[in-house]
Amino acid sequence: MHLNKNMKTFKKYEYLPAPPEEVYLALTKELSIQLWTGAAVEFTEEPGTEFSFWEGDIVGKNIEFEYGKRIVQQWYFGEDNEPSIVTIKLHADRKGTSLEFVQTNIPDEDYDEFTAGIQEHYLGGLQDFFEEE
Repeated sequence: MHLNKNMKTFKKYEYLPAPPEEVYLALTKELSIQLWTGAAVEFTEEPGTEFSFWEGDIVGKNIEFEYGKRIVQQWYFGEDNEPSIVTIKLHADRKGTSLEFVQTNIPDEDYDEFTAGIQEHYLGGLQDFFEEE
């Protein structure tokens, strides 16, 4: 029996000093992802493929890619939970990109720790990657 857990949505905007196409490539090319996460990655830019970040700390499945604009993925939270949907949208903004990160279905009990990790390691890693250039 599945307990109806409280699920939350996380939404964050991040400004990155690079054009949307470059941000998109950083998010979809295995070598680039490895650079900004600093850990082992398995990733193929193809709908229906499974991926793994940080040596399996985050695993999921790619749903949809729209070059330079949008990436949709499922992230898994254990066996008992519905997959969490992550939608990343890239908008040209001034001389760079406004990245919109939206994640649904985050279990309530994991929310604070998980979203802190996303901000520090995922979005923070991307920030550092583009600011160092």
